[in-house]
Amino acid sequence: MIYRLYYWPDLQGRGEFIRLALEYAGARYVDVLRMPGGDFRREANPPPFAPPYLVAGKRVIAQTANILLFLGPRLRLAPRDEAGRLWAHQLQLTVADWLTEVHDTHHPIGSGLYYEDQKPEARRRAADYLAHRLPKFLDYFDGVLGGSGGAFLLGRRLAYPDLSLFQMVTGHRYAFPRAMARIERRYPRVVALHDRVVSDPRLLPYLKSRRRIPFNRQGIFRAYPELDDRRNNPKKT
Repeated sequence: MIYRLYYWPDLQGRGEFIRLALEYAGARYVDVLRMPGGDFRREANPPPFAPPYLVAGKRVIAQTANILLFLGPRLRLAPRDEAGRLWAHQLQLTVADWLTEVHDTHHPIGSGLYYEDQKPEARRRAADYLAHRLPKFLDYFDGVLGGSGGAFLLGRRLAYPDLSLFQMVTGHRYAFPRAMARIERRYPRVVALHDRVVSDPRLLPYLKSRRRIPFNRQGIFRAYPELDDRRNNPKKT
């Protein structure tokens, strides 16, 4: 099967979590909107609310975690048993919650407003996020790794949530380099997982290729130095 991924052509965003799984597994897929003449399928049924969505044969599957739930067993990136698949899905849903909070550091008031229209609120939101929420998520995933019985979130074999956690670490290092330099050493298992994935020969060619879209200020992870300033005080405007 040749999978068809529909997502914005110049963003990593939520679509990148799907690309990582497809690339790691060596799956045949088309990143449709990055192809000449590529456009969203208006006739997609059932209709997705928003990209990303995946077309697999006659199936149209939307929502990042839902797409990975579908792809996981097919790409051998999820356990065969139901309990294992649900656990992988639960971890991916937690990543989805985490990603929303990252987005809200630079768009705390509304997605329809420019960042420049909400900079004071963004500084407050980012300060609170870096002080409280980021450590909470990192601590959770570090704990899961500590109790998995292996080097990965689900044990001894890499699964799609591992690729997603790698993406979260990489994105935070881009958007919040100062904060990550200060705190990531507290989470050695998460850092070790990142290092294991980034050097994996199954993924390394993609990470070094032009197919990997660079981070930029249109995506979810955005590098605004003023939001990565340790002097930020969430009580100040």
